[in-house]
Amino acid sequence: MTTAKAPAVGPRPRSGTAAAIRGRLQQLLAFASLIVIYTFFAIASPYFFTYDNFISILFSTVVIGTLAVGTTFVIISAGIDLSIGTGMALCAVMSGVFLVNAGLPLAVGVLATILFGGFMGLVNGVNVAVLRIPPFIATLAMMLVAEGLALVVSDSTPIYFTDVSGYGDISTGHLVPGVDIPNAVLVLLAVAAVAGVLLTKSVLGRYTYSIGSNEEATALSGIDVRRWKIVIYTFAGLFTGLAGVLISARLGSAQPATGMGYELQAIAAVVIGGTSLSGGKGSIVGTLIGALIISVLNNGLQIMSIPQEWQNVILGCVILLAVYTDRVRRRETS
Repeated sequence: MTTAKAPAVGPRPRSGTAAAIRGRLQQLLAFASLIVIYTFFAIASPYFFTYDNFISILFSTVVIGTLAVGTTFVIISAGIDLSIGTGMALCAVMSGVFLVNAGLPLAVGVLATILFGGFMGLVNGVNVAVLRIPPFIATLAMMLVAEGLALVVSDSTPIYFTDVSGYGDISTGHLVPGVDIPNAVLVLLAVAAVAGVLLTKSVLGRYTYSIGSNEEATALSGIDVRRWKIVIYTFAGLFTGLAGVLISARLGSAQPATGMGYELQAIAAVVIGGTSLSGGKGSIVGTLIGALIISVLNNGLQIMSIPQEWQNVILGCVILLAVYTDRVRRRETS
């Protein structure tokens, strides 16, 4: 009598080496695109290729990059999260509630804000994994809830951190003496490094890839898919909370109306960086490259005085191209 062999956990490409090579080539292609776009704007405008503008690009990448890093886990697991933009705004408001209204110590208030983002992710995970609501609908509902709560909690008025000592330094301060790199950029690099290690070297990352590659096979292998989906969405929510801290520290205030549109740019950064919308494939390095491409495009178009409506058109075309490229990759792989 023979015993059936359980399906292997993890993505199952045709060849591990070939898949790794394809992944590297996709990252190189995204990086080459970044260099081409950067070079174009450097030639087109004398104000683009300067050190100050380079730092400005890095600084503007922080919020989109932080949201995109968390969203990478969700998309690799074949999910989606549309609530990260307004969720970030709600977390920013909650940071004001914790630090200004409640008067909590700085470290406690920041930690509470990040954990609040994790709680939002937990709710999304329960809705998707336990209630079986499609991720698009579940996170769309959370997007609307977060947008409304941000206005309700703040009474539709900004909360200022004038009396919270050291809060602004989280984003705009300079930890390294003599180096003109804002702390927010260092925070992004640090959390991206941690996320990269978790995605490639931990059980969380292995199951994230596995669920996105073949959820049914993962369940048959004995993995509690529902529990790990909740973990993935909760983990991604922590980045939403962190983004809320970074953007409110940068602005010096919690703006309840901000956040709309950030989810699209973050998702675009993930897809441009090579993460497949069908799940099972992606990397943190690619996501950071995608976020930089978005920031370089926004910065370059603004310096060239391109009207905002045309900036949106160009960004939309870039997103369409990225999604089409993803579909072509999937067809070639299958």
